[in-house]
Amino acid sequence: MSKVLVPLANGFEEIEAVSIIDVLRRAQIEVIVAALDSNKLVTGANGIKIEADTSVQNVDTESLDMVVLPGGWGGTHALADDPNIQKILQEMDAKGKEIGAICAAPFALNKAGVLKEKYTCYPSVENDINKPGYMGDASMVVEDENVMTSRGPGTALCFALSIVKKLEGEEMYDTLKNGLLATYCE
Repeated sequence: MSKVLVPLANGFEEIEAVSIIDVLRRAQIEVIVAALDSNKLVTGANGIKIEADTSVQNVDTESLDMVVLPGGWGGTHALADDPNIQKILQEMDAKGKEIGAICAAPFALNKAGVLKEKYTCYPSVENDINKPGYMGDASMVVEDENVMTSRGPGTALCFALSIVKKLEGEEMYDTLKNGLLATYCE
């Protein structure tokens, strides 16, 4: 069974976080929802609170197959400024393990130095990332080497399904995509 870390910081985008967590768990992927500190109750950008399973400091990163960052500007900036998250991203990248980010969160990947040449993000965030290779709306999900990025709340389901395809294969992807009526996903 694959294991994925989804770190949450105050200001995270709720649709993205919940879509990722839900779809991955439907695929029988172990998802660890981790807060940045010992306060496990994390508040999203729209005031929705989610209780994390643990704190980032307690996560065994060696056992992870992937780390996926939800967006939301407040949460993204907190992830970009958190030394534990930055270290996890760098360690995962050095080992060639999978990394994902949606919406504003590719900003945190760029700060860690792990964002690859081709990427997408929420429109206008590419200006803050300030790196060539922005693919715009060419695709809902862009993959480059071990990094997968997506655009925002409206692409969250397709992003999560792409993660399922990457970690669990085409059959599980097709089963979930059809069951969720997400036939519009690429």
